[in-house]
Amino acid sequence: MNYQELGNKILNLVGGKENVSKVTHCATRLRFNLKDDSKAQTEALKKTAGVLGVVKNGGQYQIIIGNDVNHVYKPIAEVCEQANSTNAGNDEPEEKKSLGARFIDTITGIFTPILPAITAAGMLKAVLAVLTAFHLIDTSGSTYQVINFMADAAFYFLPILLANSAAKKFNCNPYLAMMIGGILLHPNFVNMVAASKETGEAIRLFFIPVYNAGYSSSVIPIILSVWFMSYVEPIADKISPKAIKFFTKPLLTVLVAGAVSLCALGPVGYIVAGWIADGVNLLNTYVSWLVPLALGGLFPLLVMTGTHYGIIPIGINNRMTTGFDTIVYPANLASNIAQGAATFAVAFKTKSQEVKQLATSAGITAVCGITEPALYGINMRFKTPLISACIGGAVGGLYMGLLKVKNYGGGSPGLMTLPGYIGGEGFTDLLHACIGLSIAFVVAFAASFVLYKDKEIQETTLPEVLEEKKSNVSGTQEIKTITISCPVKGKLMSLSKVSDPTFAQEIMGKGAAILPEENTFVSPVNGTVQMVFDTKHAIGFLSEQGAEVLMHVGIDTVNLEGKYFEALVKTGDKVQVGTPVLKANLEEIKKAGYEIVTPVIITNSADYKDVITGEEGNMERTKSMIKIIC
Repeated sequence: MNYQELGNKILNLVGGKENVSKVTHCATRLRFNLKDDSKAQTEALKKTAGVLGVVKNGGQYQIIIGNDVNHVYKPIAEVCEQANSTNAGNDEPEEKKSLGARFIDTITGIFTPILPAITAAGMLKAVLAVLTAFHLIDTSGSTYQVINFMADAAFYFLPILLANSAAKKFNCNPYLAMMIGGILLHPNFVNMVAASKETGEAIRLFFIPVYNAGYSSSVIPIILSVWFMSYVEPIADKISPKAIKFFTKPLLTVLVAGAVSLCALGPVGYIVAGWIADGVNLLNTYVSWLVPLALGGLFPLLVMTGTHYGIIPIGINNRMTTGFDTIVYPANLASNIAQGAATFAVAFKTKSQEVKQLATSAGITAVCGITEPALYGINMRFKTPLISACIGGAVGGLYMGLLKVKNYGGGSPGLMTLPGYIGGEGFTDLLHACIGLSIAFVVAFAASFVLYKDKEIQETTLPEVLEEKKSNVSGTQEIKTITISCPVKGKLMSLSKVSDPTFAQEIMGKGAAILPEENTFVSPVNGTVQMVFDTKHAIGFLSEQGAEVLMHVGIDTVNLEGKYFEALVKTGDKVQVGTPVLKANLEEIKKAGYEIVTPVIITNSADYKDVITGEEGNMERTKSMIKIIC
């Protein structure tokens, strides 16, 4: 996949760099803040190769990419950063959003960038727990202590990490913001608080008492402090004389924001965090089952809307204040496992090899903690697996809530982070976590297996399928089809046999592949050339009947940057079946280490009832290779 091309196309379809206020990414999706959402071409984005789905929620325009999202993000971010630096001060006003949408957008924007650090810390804790549980290292030895402080670093200095991302969200200087975080964590301040608690003598700043609080691993105090700093900084900039602004602006910003943070906002955040922890303890005491039950069932819907990142900070705050989380991460674990189980049931029951392959790989990814491929590729597509996943997640969450299962490590909830449940009473929480996820798996798998009905076309020859479909049409009604012709002589093969999962899993759309035996490729349709890629390795067509067809010569041949390819047409040209459109030196391409198998994809296949491919084997140029059922 050419990430540069995909990034550029996505940026154009969201309205261009001029329409983007901010762009970030999480584990699987791009998150845009657009100035005008109406400029985004949602339907075109959904049909774009490499895009799994589009969601608008929480004030953000979210484009689901999958595990390669960071590669797609980089070229987009580079262009947007250049535009922002060029057009600084000339931004158009953003679209007005509701208070709830702005809150979710803010929380998501602050916490999403720091998740890799939190995940790394959680996994280090998990590794340490395993090594300790099996007596592979001594808790009094230096190895344990070194790994332990490595893991604790992200948690202890969490306010500094949050300060950086909060500053970017609130449009203020990230280094001054991190300095505010450093003020809250400075060893001298920590020692002064300890001494004040011991002696009873208050700490004072300009005769103003400073609240005795420790801010290591805290969340809310630094967010409030940076938010306040975002208002102080422009005032400091305005009142500072131009000649000495370089000195006075940061001085006034840090002095005022730091003082208010220590004396007011830090304590407020500290107290609010304590209230949240007390609320969690109250739930655990009286209705420990309620929230995990609800979240376990609803997490897939939260992921669909992107609002699950507004829930994750609660789990982080729980671990930072009480040492463990019994609400968010256990429920999320049950939900993720249930999604994987529902997808596995589809893989087990379906007779379609393409669906089976996609469901199997997506199921594995889901039980390991990343559910978007399963959610968008299978569960939402067939509906009943989504319902089954919600049922299984709710039942698994109920069990974990009743047993008050504790998570000590965080990370992306799945099999890989199970060691994060080791702690407290040894293996007790891990045991109940395993039982809970087993319940979620069994319930979701059983429900999905019973509810799922295979609607895919069985693998057979093209004439047989068409004949069967025609026989099912009553009266004189005729079935409408669109024929896609073979662009080159070669061997026809199933798309599932292509080595690139983007094609094999039908992420770009349904179709077939041809192993070419000649260098000249012709148009597979009567219609128009929609796009000739700059690297000339692929051409997009629009047939007269509306089918969008992509011919992609070779796998990863975009890396050749046009070498060994010669385009014979240009964008906008009219073509007929058999019109020469591309020449490729297949021998040189193979010598360069690239596969020459050529996928032919119907990129808008979701608009049609079915896409049927011919029987595998030898295929002549211009012969029918794909039939689209309208």
